Amino acid sequence: MTGSDVPPSFRLAYVPGVTPAKWVRIWQERLPGVPLTLVAVGAAEAAGVLRDGGADAGFVRLPVDRTTFSAIPLYTETTVVVVPKDHLVAAADEVSAEDLADDIVLHPLDDTLDWETLPGRPANERPATTADAIELVAAGVGVLVVPQSLARLHHRRDLTYRPVTDAPESRVALSWPEDATTDLVEDFIGIVRGRTVNSTRGRTTAPAEPKPSKRAPAGGARRQPAAGKTGKTAGKAPRGGAGGAKGGKRGKPRRRS
Repeated sequence: MTGSDVPPSFRLAYVPGVTPAKWVRIWQERLPGVPLTLVAVGAAEAAGVLRDGGADAGFVRLPVDRTTFSAIPLYTETTVVVVPKDHLVAAADEVSAEDLADDIVLHPLDDTLDWETLPGRPANERPATTADAIELVAAGVGVLVVPQSLARLHHRRDLTYRPVTDAPESRVALSWPEDATTDLVEDFIGIVRGRTVNSTRGRTTAPAEPKPSKRAPAGGARRQPAAGKTGKTAGKAPRGGAGGAKGGKRGKPRRRS
């Protein structure tokens, strides 16, 4: 099978916390003949997967290298602190970073927040992953500040979370290598941006067929009526006028005697 014989397909990467289901569903409705494969990647791995061709596009967390990747920001997440249900924070509607000053705040190696100064007290070691940090929170070792989608992803019945008003926020974007903006990538961009199925923006489309010409048929000018023939009465003399009976005139009726 040659390269041109390989059926088209689309590979979509996504980082933890992102749920691409609604966009995948629209893709399947609009392009049923082009399979879409989901590729789950860690937040730190996403750029490498896209750069190496492991996926055509991906839902990633900003920032990305804009010299290599194009990106369309989609939404900004609320940042929350994950705590045991019996923690003091659970009694509040929201907290600030200062409210966590006395807590051990876990800082996993796959953290996606851009901190200038991490709140609270540091742990002796950094957990390898957010999932590991969640286990430590459940064990009462500390608390964890993450984007809300990650708190939901790692939900446990014995844990809860509250918004942190002054923490850094995480932005999610659709990204792809700038030099690999294929037609299928453009199709997915259109889906994410909410374009209708009839929209051709961003796609290379064939020119519309020209409308039938109203010019005269080829081979000569439009046929003209014969000389002397005009309208429906062409070629007929007016009633009672010249062109009646040959050589005669219509006479008066003979009076009866």
